[in-house]
Amino acid sequence: MALQISATNPEHPALLLELPWDVPLEEWPEDYLVPLPRGISRHVVRYARAGDEVIAVKELAERPALREYELLRDLDRLTIPAVDPLAVITGRTDAQGAPLESVLVTRHLGGSMPYRSMFETTMRPATMHRLMDALAVLLVRLHLAGFAWGDCSLSNTLFRRDAGAYAAYLVDAETGDLHPQLSNGQREYDLDLARVNISGELLDLEASGALHPSLDPIEFGFEICTRYGELWEELTRTSVYPAGKYQYIERRIRRLNDLGFDVAEMQIEHSLDGDSVTFVPKVVDAGHHQRQLLRLTGLDAEENQARRLLNDLESWMATQDDYAPGDPLAARPEVLAHRWVRDVFRPTVRAVPLELRGAMDPAEIYHELLEHRWYLSEHAQHDIGLDKAVEDYIENVLPRARETLEPVTPE
Repeated sequence: MALQISATNPEHPALLLELPWDVPLEEWPEDYLVPLPRGISRHVVRYARAGDEVIAVKELAERPALREYELLRDLDRLTIPAVDPLAVITGRTDAQGAPLESVLVTRHLGGSMPYRSMFETTMRPATMHRLMDALAVLLVRLHLAGFAWGDCSLSNTLFRRDAGAYAAYLVDAETGDLHPQLSNGQREYDLDLARVNISGELLDLEASGALHPSLDPIEFGFEICTRYGELWEELTRTSVYPAGKYQYIERRIRRLNDLGFDVAEMQIEHSLDGDSVTFVPKVVDAGHHQRQLLRLTGLDAEENQARRLLNDLESWMATQDDYAPGDPLAARPEVLAHRWVRDVFRPTVRAVPLELRGAMDPAEIYHELLEHRWYLSEHAQHDIGLDKAVEDYIENVLPRARETLEPVTPE
């Protein structure tokens, strides 16, 4: 059987053909590989370079490779945080013509790390809680989309910094199934698997001495269930309000927006006696602040980063002479937003030397600078301004910073 490459982009097959597909992945020469931290996997996984991109290559049987490739494409269409599928390659043989396993190729998620790499030094309890929050949000988003993961765990998740918190991405969809809607039983089964898997992974870390002594692996397993339940309840519960009190519905929608979700579809029913109104969010979409920032500025950021940047944008707009909400002669928000990107955001980020940025993306750098400005202003008891904050950050913070989400990869 001849080598076959099914790819999402017509440019990828040509780049991928340069890689040694006639060699078992475990034996690939170092010249092709990129030294990035890898998580635990039941399959052989390697990072390699294809053109200008860093890719993750996973070796597995043909049928599950094709299935996972299609599932990841489905998740991409549903805008679920997951690794991007690039290609699936079948029909591999070695130099003697013996068959080799197929491979799934995904794009490396820049700025991300597997959880074990984050435990190379003992992780503080507060950081662990933030990881659980991120994983709970991911699982809720998957379930809202009708995706039963089947193997939710820290090992099957990648984490990226997100303005002081973390964003979680699904990295292994091999055991997943996509349905029009999940039953309560399917959700509870997924959640119970997550609890058992997470507790087991943390017990393993505890045995190796990498877990903070104040953390109980079993309790943390139950914590994911608690955090998931609270978020699911807030997003899906039915509310009954007095008739005419439509501000209560608006308040509920705003609360969902604050959690990072938009209400794309809702059901509102009046009671038979007309005394009450029932409100049910029917379709909730994550990424409220992401979409708003993208619409205004063209910047693509994580949800918490987007929230922080929008706050700074609004504060800056209030200082502009042509900012007058409701005035048809005033500058439109989109115009002001692009001016902010041009005059504030980009110059500020570019002031940080490229070699000192590490794995941080521009939105995370800007968030860090805003945090540093706040810290210095609190200490000085007055606003020191962004320029001074950038100068101090470059001089006193970045040179000492050791924690990065991935090593700088060689060209």
